Parts: sequence; structure tokens; C-alpha cells
Amino acid sequence: MTINELGAALGNFYHNAPNGEAVAMIHLFGIKYAKEIKEGRYNKKEIAKAAKIPESYGTEISKGVKLAQYVTVKEKIR
Repeated sequence: MTINELGAALGNFYHNAPNGEAVAMIHLFGIKYAKEIKEGRYNKKEIAKAAKIPESYGTEISKGVKLAQYVTVKEKIR
């Protein structure tokens, strides 16, 4: 995936998050796309920027990527 494709996916997670769950959805994005993020060696702040959300959410993406080694997604995501 390109950084723009990841940004579009993150934007979808963030902007369509249930009320009050935007940060959880960013973590979920990091879990779901951890492999692509690691393989592409993408900067998490750049992914957030591509998603047109605050770059500070790069930290939340990193948390999701780290969690990916311990958890799996239970339900199908958009």
C-alpha cells in the first residue's frame, strides 16, 4: 500500500468512527494495517497527515501497530 492509500483508510476509520471512539478506531487502524506500515517503513505522522487528521495522532497509530502482535481483529471492518 502507498502512504496515500493508508491515509485514505485511516481517514475512513477516523471520520466514520462512532461518537467518542475516534482514538480507538485509530488504534484499530494500526492493528489492521501494522504489516503494511512496517513493511513500507512509513512514518506514522505522515500517514496521519495523508489522512488529513492532526499529525499528533501518529502516536496513536504507533500504539495500534505495537498492539498488533498481541491482538487480532474480531469483526470485519469497513
